[in-house]
Parts: sequence; C-alpha cells; structure tokens
Amino acid sequence: MTQYGIHASHEQIPPGALLDAMIAAERAGFDAAMCSDHFSPWSARQGQSAFAWSWLGAALQATNLSFGVVNAPGQRYHPAIIAQAIGTLASMYPGRFWAALGSGEFSNEHITGAKWPRKEVRNARLRESVDVIRDMLAGQEVSRDGLVTVDRARLWTRPEVTPPLIGAATSTTTAAWCAEWADGLVTVNAPEEQLRAMIAAYRDAGGRGPICLQVHLSWAGSQQEAETIAHDQWRSNTFPPPVCWDLATAEEFDVVSENVTVEQVAEVVNISADLERHVEWLRGYAALGFDRIYLHHVGQDLMPFIEAFGAKVLPALR
Repeated sequence: MTQYGIHASHEQIPPGALLDAMIAAERAGFDAAMCSDHFSPWSARQGQSAFAWSWLGAALQATNLSFGVVNAPGQRYHPAIIAQAIGTLASMYPGRFWAALGSGEFSNEHITGAKWPRKEVRNARLRESVDVIRDMLAGQEVSRDGLVTVDRARLWTRPEVTPPLIGAATSTTTAAWCAEWADGLVTVNAPEEQLRAMIAAYRDAGGRGPICLQVHLSWAGSQQEAETIAHDQWRSNTFPPPVCWDLATAEEFDVVSENVTVEQVAEVVNISADLERHVEWLRGYAALGFDRIYLHHVGQDLMPFIEAFGAKVLPALR
C-alpha cells in the first residue's frame, strides 16, 4: 500500500515553523516526511535555507515519522562527514531515517570555491562518495585517493542497522545508473509517460527497494490563489537540466524566471483548488507503482494545506 508523506522545504519556510508543520502533519495523518538540503533558495522570494541536519534531529525527536533527506556528498560536504551524520541519526532513531544521494547543484556547491565539474565527473564523484559512506557505515576504516580524498576515516558510532541510501534521479539514464548502487529511488512529478519510463529504467536495471515520488502541488481556497502561490514561489523551479544544475545564485534564478507564466509553472506543479482533483492526481501516481509519495505544497504556509489534505485527501486515498 502506498505511503503518503509530506515534504519539508527548507528553502521556503523557517526551521521553527517547518518543525511545527511536521508535528501537525503527523497529527493529520501523514505517514512520513522528507526534506531538502540546500545552502540557498532558488529565489529571493523563497527567502530561507536552514541547515537540514540540525533540523532533522529535532524533527525525529518531535515526531514518530520517518524522515529522509536529499543530499549531495562530494563538494560542499565531505562524504565522511555525511557518513557520520547518517550514522548518528540512524543510531538514535533506528528504522526511521534514510538519505537520498545525488550529484548536486551549483547553487549550493559553489560556496566552497572549488571548480564545478562536468555532469559525468559529478556522477563519478557521487559514486565514490557512496562507496565511502557505505564502507564507513559497515565499520571499515576508509582511505581513498580519487575524486574524493579520505584518510583513515572510521565511524566510532554506528547504527545497528544500516539505513537505506537511495538514489535521486530526474532522468531515465540516471535512474538506471542508480540501480547499480542504490537501495531505492526518488524522483519528482513529471508527465505519466516519463514517470513510467523512470520506474522501468530503474527496475529493468535491477533496481531494488522502494520507489518514491516527490509531488509539487499548490492548493488554496480558490483557483486564483492556488495559481498565485505557485507562480510566486515556484516559477524559478521550472527549468530542466542543465539550467537548474548550473546557475549559481537565487538572484540568477530570479532573472531567468522573470517571464515564466502560470501555465509554465503548471507543467511542473499540480495546481488546483479542487481537493478531488488532487486525489485523482495522487491516485494516478500510486497506480504507476510508487511505494511512497511525498506531497510538497509549494506555499509558505503549510497549515491550511495540512488540515485540508489530512481531512479530505488522505482518507480518500486510503
């Protein structure tokens, strides 16, 4: 049976309010949660970007939900540090934490001043980072001299059960590649044909574990309000790779998205004031074979969304 969770967007909401929203989401009937891990938002209008790993400890303590985080080891984060962070949370909250690993975006990684590598190099660096993290979680002392350098790194605090390391992908090529190393897959909403292809690429390549979907949506009391929220908050997030990978700052995203229309935003965000329409969309995703679906309301006030979806949408889906 498909699980329905909530997405916590650190780029849009201050961490205290986001924690309150997770507590409310659990009470409203959401099964699980996941969060982003950015250094900067995609737009000055979003206006936030708290440190995900500090917040995750508080969120796991304050609720009984499982939590995941989408992380990019290799440049901003050394993989040994991510192994330590994963190991600590999984030790404290066994069975409730997972990490999705991806190759990153320049808007977060440029802060180190290091060169931003080509995509194939970033993928190779990610694979090395995954191997470092897995070996350290398994109790090995790790040294590496490659795209990432590690010198005699060992985790002294390890969980009894290693948490899942999930692959983050938005293309069929990456999904198939993730099948080589990942314990599951997470992607974002797209046209049905694309999502079917993503699932097939991962499974046909031998991919194991749950397949997860993050759904961007905008709901409000009126259609106009739902459209206004989506256009204000998410028009900077309509660009496919490599644009979304390679821009450096929130200000750059705002410049390139200045003329994006509501209709263009609706290609990447499910926008409707009709709760039954959202039920139909979510049923369709579940029918494709997604094991977990995380709902991301792109507005900055999550409470009305949590209350409405908890009262009407989640019961209809179940």
